[in-house]
Amino acid sequence: MMLQRKNRLRALSLGAVAVSGALALTACGSDAKSSDNGGSSSSASAPSSSSVKCDNAKGQLQASGSSAQKNAIDAWVKAYTQACTGVQINYNPTGSGAGVTAFLGGQTAFAGSDSALKPEAVQQSSKVCTGGGKAIDLPMVGGPIAVGFNVPGVDSLVLDPSTIAKIFNDQIKNWNDPAIKKLNPSAKLPDLKIQAFHRSDESGTTDNFTKYLIATAKTDWPYTGGKAWQAKGGQSAQGSAGLAQQVKQTSGAISYFELSYAADGIKTVDLKTGASTPAKATVENATKAIASATVAGTGSDLALKLNYQPTEAGAYPLTLVTYEIVCDKGNKADTLPAVKSFLTYTASEDGQNQLAAANYAPIPAEIISKVRSTISSLS
Repeated sequence: MMLQRKNRLRALSLGAVAVSGALALTACGSDAKSSDNGGSSSSASAPSSSSVKCDNAKGQLQASGSSAQKNAIDAWVKAYTQACTGVQINYNPTGSGAGVTAFLGGQTAFAGSDSALKPEAVQQSSKVCTGGGKAIDLPMVGGPIAVGFNVPGVDSLVLDPSTIAKIFNDQIKNWNDPAIKKLNPSAKLPDLKIQAFHRSDESGTTDNFTKYLIATAKTDWPYTGGKAWQAKGGQSAQGSAGLAQQVKQTSGAISYFELSYAADGIKTVDLKTGASTPAKATVENATKAIASATVAGTGSDLALKLNYQPTEAGAYPLTLVTYEIVCDKGNKADTLPAVKSFLTYTASEDGQNQLAAANYAPIPAEIISKVRSTISSLS
């Protein structure tokens, strides 16, 4: 059934979830630190055993994709596998583009992507979703894309969309540029070259970052957008953790990544919006912006259309939603029980409550209830 009406998503209360420390970066290989190598753990409380329904799930689940959600996946996998000891979940943060490709090639049970599937990908999914099935988007993780910076002597920085676009399009090259000075009159901006970093791999984070620039600064960002970086100039790094590491170690650096990757001492930009004061990159402010999204998908597909120009005070408009991509029908029989069981947990109240402690935003209640219903009908 066509979902035509706009669903006004109500902002969620983050309740009593404590934010006493972000998850350590745990992406595979060199993309991040292992949680067994000095990383801190989330302060979110462990789920009760009754909240995880194993439902005879067993075996190994191979999944890959978005590095943006890797810290959330780690928290979920740890909690889930403590209850469902017969299941092993291997999530490889290869990036959204590679994750979708692997799923469409039948290599994984589900994929994580920070962008909804393109029509051609849905059409291609008939090869792996048998019996007339197709791939669908299930929104599972929300949160802000932080613009992290490393400018000596500058602890607070305000930028607007036009200035961000010009920085990443290699038109503003120095930190004491008049455009940056105008937005930060009290800051002691150094005569220092800007080192702008972007993703080297196809990335849903890049897609969402550039969608924001297209929506808010089209004149200064004359590109079509997508998972692959299109602008000239700048430097590149692999994965969100790779970008965060470059910002941390490079004087004059600026880049974009999920807020959880900025938890290790990286300063983040406040965005100038239509509100009277700039919006800070926080989970609460991202939730305010995501709450004004609308459902763009049809039938069991729950792809969202984000609002990059919210009017609510404090709403942080540079956000993304990560989707878990699965077949609505025709999933492999040997992995279907584990896929349904694991995703049922991630979409549950306990699963969503794990997110705030890792600097992610829960999916608003009206949408996550639809996600739960759709997961229960997977076959």
